[in-house]
Amino acid sequence: MTAQIEIRDLTKRFGDFTAVAGVSFTVSQGEVLGFLGPNGAGKSTTMKMVTGFLTPTSGDVSVCGHDMAKDPIAAKATIGYLPEGAPAYADMTPAQLLGFVASVRGLAGSARRTAVGNAIDRLQLHDVVNKRIETLSKGFKRRVGLAQAILHDPPVLVMDEPTDGLDPNQKHEVRSLIREMASDKAIILSTHILEEVEAVCTRAIVIARGTLLFDGTPVELEARSRHYGAVTLALRGVDHDTAAAALSTIDGVGGIEKLDASTDDRVVLRAFPTDGASIFTAVGDTARKNNWSVDELRTERGRLDDVFRDITTSNGAAS
Repeated sequence: MTAQIEIRDLTKRFGDFTAVAGVSFTVSQGEVLGFLGPNGAGKSTTMKMVTGFLTPTSGDVSVCGHDMAKDPIAAKATIGYLPEGAPAYADMTPAQLLGFVASVRGLAGSARRTAVGNAIDRLQLHDVVNKRIETLSKGFKRRVGLAQAILHDPPVLVMDEPTDGLDPNQKHEVRSLIREMASDKAIILSTHILEEVEAVCTRAIVIARGTLLFDGTPVELEARSRHYGAVTLALRGVDHDTAAAALSTIDGVGGIEKLDASTDDRVVLRAFPTDGASIFTAVGDTARKNNWSVDELRTERGRLDDVFRDITTSNGAAS
């Protein structure tokens, strides 16, 4: 599939400080790319260069075939952008702001009215549409910002923390909207909320100190966790040492961890696989062979917070 966004060796320096260092990636239609990194990693700076808000020190940005440096108007026309903080004209109402943005985007007459109405509907702004933006809650301001980004139905969406300030119900609604729009758009969203990556993203990039450290699917990111594929086993009527000794003999088990038990006669262990081995069936077979009373048996998913911390605090190479 043809890439809608192409980033090649993107670098941004502010004096002696390098905020972004040679970052390259592409995003195609149908992809939702989660852009992850700690504060100060270079996420917002990269997104500002992708949207033409900042000029790169070096490197190239192409959006829908338009070079951002050579043809910025055409490139920007294809982008819907939700910047950090969702800045807006505080003395306008959402209706006025969306009407203004529609005019800037070249929409007029019935096309303008339809676009504004659709954006209000999709972000559920009816209750605040005629209130001054400065009086709105942070969550509603964020939704107004997202409404202006999708107003012209762009093929590319770039969003910086799209669910920042939203309550759980609003987050669910916005994530559902992102998934709904994803089929015919290329979407980049910056977030520090790891559950957002699991909820809506088809790919994830991790950046730290301005350098790209990981580019892959959320499952591939999850698989880097030491807990990925581990098996948790809760037993009754058997002591920890006996169970641990038996589990340790299984091919592919690299370690056993004792977890807190809720009662005196219950022991909980976690068996960790080596080199991506699948150990669930073998752990279950061992329990049956030893006639253990099993309260719980489950395979663990990877823990994104552990992986994120490991990637962004180490000097590991990019994947």
